[in-house]
Amino acid sequence: MGEIDVKEIAKLARLELEDKEIEKFSKDLEEVKEIFDEIDKINISEEPCFQPVETKNVMRKDEVKDSTSIEELFSNTEQKEDKVFKGPKV
Repeated sequence: MGEIDVKEIAKLARLELEDKEIEKFSKDLEEVKEIFDEIDKINISEEPCFQPVETKNVMRKDEVKDSTSIEELFSNTEQKEDKVFKGPKV
């Protein structure tokens, strides 16, 4: 990676870098690139493991339970019409 690449990355990230910072980041990014190049050389014959830890369904069963009555729901408001809450017109 050259200085131009670091400047472009900094521009896209809306960062203002000094020349000393550009030089430092250029070296850092080159090291990162070298590491990824080494990783790319590794020959992997195994299929990727998308779920390394076994998971199980932790959802509860659906059960019918008594709920709050409509009268109780609307007992604290005057902003109602039939069986719905009224709100401001948008």
